Amino acid sequence: QLGLVESGGGLGLPGGSLRLSCAGSGFTLKNYAIGWFRQAPGKEREALSCISSSGGDIWYADSVKGRFTISRDNAKNTVDLQMNSLKPEDTAVYYCNAVYILRNYWGQGTQVTVSS
Repeated sequence: QLGLVESGGGLGLPGGSLRLSCAGSGFTLKNYAIGWFRQAPGKEREALSCISSSGGDIWYADSVKGRFTISRDNAKNTVDLQMNSLKPEDTAVYYCNAVYILRNYWGQGTQVTVSS
């Protein structure tokens, strides 16, 4: 079944780092623009970052700019989100999304909790 699989979530310390990975399942990500989103309890889903299929265009939300870095490895069929300088307000379920023309896939999400 075609889809995305996120991994790398868990418990992070304030000021610490976590690295999330998004892998394509059953299809290759190389033609897809990939975005990372998060949703905290009681809040709307928030777009964090996206990367074009070539990797040449990258966008970050102000809330994560300078702290998070998106990257893609088409050979590994993955897109990663390196999260540094974590804050408690980064606690949320993190999702990746792949878009190519009319195709749109979401992962099941991975929980990130930032707490001391």
